[in-house]
Amino acid sequence: MKRKDPREKERRIKITKNGPYLLSGKIPISKGVMVADANGDPEKWKEEGKIASEEECSLCRCGKSSKKPFCTGAHLENGFDGTETASTHDKFMDDASVNTGPDLILLDNEKLCIGAGFCHRKGGTWDLTEHSDVKECRDLAIEQCSNCPSGRLVALDKKTRKPIETIFNPSIVLIEHPKNLVSGPLWIRGDITIESAKGKEYEKRNRVTLCRCGNSSNKPFCDGTHIDINFKDSE
Repeated sequence: MKRKDPREKERRIKITKNGPYLLSGKIPISKGVMVADANGDPEKWKEEGKIASEEECSLCRCGKSSKKPFCTGAHLENGFDGTETASTHDKFMDDASVNTGPDLILLDNEKLCIGAGFCHRKGGTWDLTEHSDVKECRDLAIEQCSNCPSGRLVALDKKTRKPIETIFNPSIVLIEHPKNLVSGPLWIRGDITIESAKGKEYEKRNRVTLCRCGNSSNKPFCDGTHIDINFKDSE
């Protein structure tokens, strides 16, 4: 096991009051495009070129920067209200429903939904969980959960009660949703620390999504509003 270099700075996202996300620890940033199947439902991710980032940098949170994803200070001009409405006390399991199938347990925290749509294929993740004694259904349910960027859906092995999913290295992906012709949130991967403007830490998770259109009602997390307002990454 590789020892962590004590000089290596912790990867952290600090939310500023009515301002940008401050990144530290040189977090890799790339763009991720949803690739649809023949029926138009998202099936997989295609990651595109890396975006240069420094040891420390700031990412736009108001949605108005002219140099997205980086902050240009536009929030100061447009009077952005970035008040966090999500609580640092909230845990994923507090609002998660439990759906039990023959071989899988599906945890579903609906308020984290961003409208990505990976859960729609082949009858949907819930139906696939109900038929998880069939290998094809079980494998597809697990795949759909892992592709859910917000971490709304989590598949558990019924015997061990442990999550089954892709474990990501710390990174940030800028989501693009070609089906809806919109840009999505920041996909935060790999248990990166997210600190509120008040200095409190949110629950660490392998997958979460942070709003970057500025209009979510569940700040700092995405609630799918980018689809309603037709948010675009580029001007």
